[in-house]
Amino acid sequence: MRGLPDKGGIIINKKELEKWKKKLKEKPLPNHVAIIMDGNGRWALKRGLPREEGHRVGVETLKKITRSSGELGIKNLTVYAFSTENWRRPRKEVTFLMDLFHRTFEREAKELLANNVRVFFFGNRAGLAKNLQKIMGKLENETANCDGIFLNIALNYGSRQEITEAAKALCRKGEQEFSEKNLEKFFYSSNCPDVDLLIRPGGEMRLSNFLLWQAAYAELFFTETFWPDFTEKDLYLAVEDFQNRQRRFGRVGGE
Repeated sequence: MRGLPDKGGIIINKKELEKWKKKLKEKPLPNHVAIIMDGNGRWALKRGLPREEGHRVGVETLKKITRSSGELGIKNLTVYAFSTENWRRPRKEVTFLMDLFHRTFEREAKELLANNVRVFFFGNRAGLAKNLQKIMGKLENETANCDGIFLNIALNYGSRQEITEAAKALCRKGEQEFSEKNLEKFFYSSNCPDVDLLIRPGGEMRLSNFLLWQAAYAELFFTETFWPDFTEKDLYLAVEDFQNRQRRFGRVGGE
């Protein structure tokens, strides 16, 4: 559950980043990385800007990290965009976020296709506006044949709700055995492997109802860096830390 100290003051040039990336690719990489994109509002307020500006810059960070993850060789990236608890935020901010999602999904479709990114959405779509649901479905369909990195966007997502709804769905299929394997078939993430590495920028050290089941054996990495400031270097730090850990899954070390 440890993280590395913030190293935001270290300047690494492009040549050094390429050498670092090559070194990371020589070792096993996490197949599935999940990120809680935290700290947008605090990043903005610290600079005397409205919280909305932090969310706008956060979108640009997501584009960069998706590209960097794909180039590194990570196959699955899941990001926490909006939780079921985030509806409690001020109405103005929620309205801004929903509009930002719609504009971003519509605007970025061509670039996602060009970069061979396949998009999925996790979460309760019924709670979202119809026009947003429509653009989400369109983006999934347009990128369905992409086979590069899989980008899963958790939107109106809550892990407790996901598990509860999956259990209800499994019970309705009365002929099936109630098992972990059968329950997982009804998760939003049924198309995706379990999380190997979960990263949380922003200084908080909790999971916030994000992929609780899927991250049961994930390595956790926390950093003080706010999401808008999160860079390729921060991603590499997290992956390097992951590669230095011994994953035992309940076994004794060395088995």
